[in-house]
Amino acid sequence: MTQESGELDSLVRKRIRALRVAQGWSLEELATRARVSQSTLSRIENGQRRLALDQLVTLARALDTSLDQLVETDTEDVVINPTVDGSHGGMRWSIKAEPGMSVVRQRMTSPAPDNPARMRAHPGREWLVVISGTATLLLGNRRIRIETNQAAEFPTMLPHAIGAEGGPCEIIGIFDRDARRGHQRGEDGGKASRPAS
Repeated sequence: MTQESGELDSLVRKRIRALRVAQGWSLEELATRARVSQSTLSRIENGQRRLALDQLVTLARALDTSLDQLVETDTEDVVINPTVDGSHGGMRWSIKAEPGMSVVRQRMTSPAPDNPARMRAHPGREWLVVISGTATLLLGNRRIRIETNQAAEFPTMLPHAIGAEGGPCEIIGIFDRDARRGHQRGEDGGKASRPAS
């Protein structure tokens, strides 16, 4: 057995135990769900029994995960550096596990626009968290106040815009692929400075 396969073996055993404990299940409960004996499961978790592919498939199902996730080893690039948006000065991080998703940190100083024509709508979904200050979210005909440590999630097909309320605020926005494209089209199209999330 190579060192690499030994490390994978150990990782899978730790992952099985961690997933079982996270569910709050005893050895007996998982063994029943996976239709293996409790002693077999104990030996699998403790490294005293060889890992068989058929058992891994059964355990993955019982743990409500996939075989791929159970044996995944990709821990490269754990730290993700941001790219800086030169036109807005904001930082953006890509979410590796969800291609097309990105996280944007933005400091806002201007209030939400009074002119409904400056609100935008586009396919997608957005999430935002206010990390300092207070933000105003204009969403359709609603005006929503979002304070520090509060979050909002909304479909971007509703016309929307975000601004600071009562002084600067800092937000973190999470955009799915469609929402990110909608913002990029707006920015590339020479529209007004980024009034929306």
